[in-house]
Parts: sequence; structure tokens; C-alpha cells
Amino acid sequence: MRTGSDSPQSAVNAMNWAFDGTGMTLQDIKYVVGTGYGRVNVPFANKTITEIACHARGANIMFGNSVRTILDMGGQDCKAIRCDEKGKVQNFLMNDKCAAGTGRGMEVFADLLAVPIEEVGDLSFQVEEEPEPVSSTCVVFAKSEATGLLRAGWPKNKVIAAYCSAMAHRVVTLLERIGIEKDFAITGGIAKNSGVVNRLEKELGVTVVKSNYDSQIAGALGAALFAKALVEKEKK
Repeated sequence: MRTGSDSPQSAVNAMNWAFDGTGMTLQDIKYVVGTGYGRVNVPFANKTITEIACHARGANIMFGNSVRTILDMGGQDCKAIRCDEKGKVQNFLMNDKCAAGTGRGMEVFADLLAVPIEEVGDLSFQVEEEPEPVSSTCVVFAKSEATGLLRAGWPKNKVIAAYCSAMAHRVVTLLERIGIEKDFAITGGIAKNSGVVNRLEKELGVTVVKSNYDSQIAGALGAALFAKALVEKEKK
């Protein structure tokens, strides 16, 4: 559910949507943890916890307790997280405040090319040979460069391949700074983009751990696990 201009009301709408058809209300919930950028705007939250801690905890369940390095590729930023066998954060690094290397940057790029975001990954492999990456420093520069390539006659799938390659390379730099320790997992929406993930695996020389869970629920799952632990602690 998109946040919109009223974040507190968006949180209420999301919760009501989750309750729909269950017969439950907010009064049936014992504890709520808010997480993510909008965590301070969840009016009914009992506690707020950073998305870094929540993603690490959620990934521990989603991918197993052997995971030590997590890449959270979300809509607004990108985080490299190191954790222990319990999903507790040991260290982390974030990218800068530019949309390049984030889900939002990919959305902007897909909109520019009039390509559904879900098709970007597959289209990026429909090239005869891998093109040079576009600019990965700034999404504005990347858009400008992509427009120039389209005018030069490049097909959309080749431009997409160049952008996916640039995004993967930008993330590799972040991961190398924190150090990759196996097992390695990716959370967030970009985890569903094979065009970025496969290029990332190739550049790093590692295989990303797979899960039957939706990669975009990692933060919510971690928040729920924290909430459960806090309720149990209060009972003691």
C-alpha cells in the first residue's frame, strides 16, 4: 500500500486492510512494532525499531540462521548488514541519499522506458552481449544517459541491461566495504529483480540464498518477531 501524503492514516489503512475478512480489530492485537522510514508515524505502535534490526531478524527466519550477510535493497536506500546466528546486527553500511542503487531509482528508470517493473529483470538478459553500465552515481545522470542511448538507437532491453549492471556494480562496492561472509541473502523489492541479482552474484562470485518467503516482508516479519518477544518479556 503506497504511503501517500498522510503517513499516520496510511498506517491505519494498511492495518485495516490486513484485518479485512479476519473478524479481528486493533483491540485484538497485543503489541505493535513500527519499523522503516515511517515508524514514527504509526499512531498505534507500542514501540519503534529500526528497519536494519528488523530486516536482520526477519532474514534469520526467512533464510535460516546460517545467514551472516544481508543486502536490503529497498525503495529508498540500500543497506549491507552483518549479523550473527540469532539475527542480531553486528555491523551495517548504507548507501548515500541518492535514488541510484535503490528500488525507487529502478522504478524511475522503468517508467522512463515504459516497461513494467516486473519485466525489467527478464528483459535485461535479452541482449547479444553485456553492454557497458550506465552512470551509477546519480539517477538523474543515469536517466539522461539512458535517454541519449535510446536516441542513439539502442533497444530498450540493452539500456535496461546497462542499468541493471550499473546497479549491481554500485551495490558490490557497498558489500565489499563491509565484507561478505556466507551465507548471503537479499531482502527488499530488488531481490525479485533477476537482472540485478544475477549480475550481483556473478560479480561477487557468490550464490544468493533463496527462500519461499516474499523478500519484501523481511522488515515486517522481523518487527512481528520483536513484538512477540516483547510481549513474552512483559509476561515474566
